[in-house]
Amino acid sequence: MEPLAFDDFLKVDMRVGRILAAEPLPKARIPAYKLTIDFGELGVRKSSARVTNLYAAGDLPGRQVIAVVNFPPKRIAGFLSEVLVLGLDGEGGVVLLAPEREVALGQRVF
Repeated sequence: MEPLAFDDFLKVDMRVGRILAAEPLPKARIPAYKLTIDFGELGVRKSSARVTNLYAAGDLPGRQVIAVVNFPPKRIAGFLSEVLVLGLDGEGGVVLLAPEREVALGQRVF
C-alpha cells in the first residue's frame, strides 16, 4: 500500500457511539443486525452490522462502538445504513472495535 498523508486520514470521521438497539436484518443475504446508535451531539444513526456470529442482539445495547460517520448512506437489504461500524476479522466472526474505557459519545478518533 502507498503511504497515506495525515490530512487524508483526517477526512475519515470516526466517532464513538453507544448502541441503543439491535435487531435482526431478516432480508440480509449474510446474517446481520440493524443497529441504532447514539453519537451524542451528532444524533442517532442506523447501521447494518455483520456481527451475528459473536454477538447476540440482546447483548449489544449499551456497548460503545467506533463507526465512520461521514460515508454516504447505503441501502442494505432494504435498510438504510447511515454509518459504518468498525470491526476486526476475529476467530469465529467480526469483533467490534470499541474504546478501552467509557468515553463521551460523539468523541472523534484521531
